[in-house]
Amino acid sequence: MTTPVAPQDDVLRLQALAAWDVPALRAGLHALTALDDGFPAWRTRLDAVVRALEDEGCWVGPAAAQAGRLLLRLSSAAAAADLGFATSRAECAHLVRQVNVASGRAATALALAPDLPVPLDAALAHDGTLAAAVDRLVLGPESVAPAVAMAKEALAAAAAAEAAAVRAEAALASAGAHAGPAGRLDELDSGALPLEPPAGLDPREAARWWASLSSAAQLALVDTAPATVGSLDGVPAWARDRANRHALRQAIEDPRADDGQRATARVVAALLAAEEAAGRAAQLHLLDLAGERVAVAFGDLDTAAAVALVVPGMNVSPGDDLHAVAGDARDLAASASRADPGPAVAAVAWLGYRAPHTVYSVTNRRAATRGGAALDAALDGLAAARTMAGVPRPRTTVVGHSYGTVVLDEAADRQGRLAADAVVLLGSPGMEDDAAGLEAPEVYDAASPADPVSWVGWFGAETWSRAFGSTGLPADPGTGHSQYFDRDRPTLAAMGEVVVGRPPD
Repeated sequence: MTTPVAPQDDVLRLQALAAWDVPALRAGLHALTALDDGFPAWRTRLDAVVRALEDEGCWVGPAAAQAGRLLLRLSSAAAAADLGFATSRAECAHLVRQVNVASGRAATALALAPDLPVPLDAALAHDGTLAAAVDRLVLGPESVAPAVAMAKEALAAAAAAEAAAVRAEAALASAGAHAGPAGRLDELDSGALPLEPPAGLDPREAARWWASLSSAAQLALVDTAPATVGSLDGVPAWARDRANRHALRQAIEDPRADDGQRATARVVAALLAAEEAAGRAAQLHLLDLAGERVAVAFGDLDTAAAVALVVPGMNVSPGDDLHAVAGDARDLAASASRADPGPAVAAVAWLGYRAPHTVYSVTNRRAATRGGAALDAALDGLAAARTMAGVPRPRTTVVGHSYGTVVLDEAADRQGRLAADAVVLLGSPGMEDDAAGLEAPEVYDAASPADPVSWVGWFGAETWSRAFGSTGLPADPGTGHSQYFDRDRPTLAAMGEVVVGRPPD
């Protein structure tokens, strides 16, 4: 049994609730929100400095080592503070909602109290008796006077607000505890920090999990579990690149590795080496040698203002066709930069699904269904990683070619909206629905009379038809099925304009 609160105390509490300054609380939440919104971007810059100190040719020596350790500790404290701010903010938002309810209900209850046959304190006391409970069973909930009902709701909301305030304070206190002299770094040294993500994370959950780790923990995880980090949608591109390059070296150097997988690994390594030799940035965003899946980005996916993913069609594999798809992605990025030299552009050769290679597999949607799920997760992961880092999301364009458009169609069918601003359909064998079904604000297509695949409608509506509802891009009448990316044809230039958000005339 709990000790009952004195009725008069409830009335005094209602008077206090009615006098609460809700606008001041909202202003406080606004200030906390501004701090929380700006903190991830600051932390992202700090962690970039920590990683830069690890690079060869950077600052070396005893002073560098000491500075690096101090920055790691600062990063550890920042990780704890980041999590504490986010948790406290959520609880404070709940607190403000409950305070708003409590204050409003209390004011209403006090305003209605004069209509009661007895004082409000007596009515509240009676409402807790067995007789009142029997009345409600017989007469229904309407037997409770409005003033009493409002008063009880106000008191319950006040209790919820107080509990949220306690949790908000505890979240900040926990962050402060981690921010001590050694803080999270000591936990990492002792092996106390979990270095494996919980199972079954979706891209948004994975991004939150990654952001909860200190820079030291992130770097350790890249080295100790490269396969996990490199394949997890929602993890930033810099970490996936480092992890996948580590796994790539292991695949090449492991004498027990499958010969086919090692051959593919060498193709990937040669591509990356060529980019580095040319002074161009490249990121190994996905490496699944066993699943014949690879994604290479040209540019920086963590900072680019415009991102494009090139999704190829049938008979494409990393070992045989990575260089060709990479060439298309590079040409698309160059075309986008010519259309608008201002925004930084990153283009991805996304061989992120196992493409069909037989007549039977090409004529059904099984590979597209699996690929669509992977593409949808990849897009969600890119967006979530940027959001958790406090960096604006890029303008994102997905360019599907041939069977790759069917993959895109399946990605749009997944739960939630497709995380793309524009989609481009090249030589498509047909879509299930219309352009609106692809869930992107902008839908473009290119089809040529010399491309029979775009006319067969094997998988549904022809994308060039008026009924489909897409915007046509220019294509020479003689453009063959595999020629939309040709540098001397108009389709490539038009796609570049789409990537940077300048729809072609």
